[in-house]
Amino acid sequence: MSDGPLGDRKKALEDSFFAKENAKLLAHLREEQQKRAAKEGLAEISGLEDGALLDTLVSLDITPDTWAALALVPLVEVAWADGKMKDKERRAVLTAAEAGGIPPGSPSARLLESWLTTRPNAQLLESWGAYIVEICASLSVTERSHLRKEILGRARSVAEATGGLLGFGNRVTAEEKAVLAELGKAFDA
Repeated sequence: MSDGPLGDRKKALEDSFFAKENAKLLAHLREEQQKRAAKEGLAEISGLEDGALLDTLVSLDITPDTWAALALVPLVEVAWADGKMKDKERRAVLTAAEAGGIPPGSPSARLLESWLTTRPNAQLLESWGAYIVEICASLSVTERSHLRKEILGRARSVAEATGGLLGFGNRVTAEEKAVLAELGKAFDA
C-alpha cells in the first residue's frame, strides 16, 4: 500500500537526508585517513616517535614534504657558516637528507643541491625562523624541546663533519656555534 504522492516525497527526502549524512561521514573518514597517513609519513621521515608531537605537527599542516624543508634549512645554514661549502659538510647534509627520506633526484633533493651549490639568501633563514616560531607557539614545552633537539641535533652533526686538526680538537667552529645559537633562538621566541 502506497501513501501516494506524499509517500514518494517522504521517501525522496529521507534518501536525500541519508545521502548527505553518508557523504559527511565518508568525508570525515577520508580526512582521518589522510591525517593518519601524514602522521606515519612524518614519523618515518623525521625519526620522531612522540605521538602527541606528531599529532600536533599534523594538525599544523606539517607533512613529510614540508618537514624536509623544515629540517634541511638549519643544516644548510650551518654548512655555509664560514662562507664556504666544504665537501665533508656537503656530504653530511646530503646523507642527512637521504636518511630523512629525501631520495636523490627528487624535487626536494634538487632544491637542496641548489642550496649547497649557491648559498641561499638570508630570507630563507628568516622564513624558516618565522615558521618555527609559529609552530612552537602551538607546542607544549616538551614538544618544543623534542623538536628543537631533533632539528638542532642534525645541524650539529653537519657542524661536526669538519673542523679540528686531523679529526681531533674542537670540531665545531666559532662561526658554526654562532649559527647554531641563532637557530636555537627560533625555538625560544
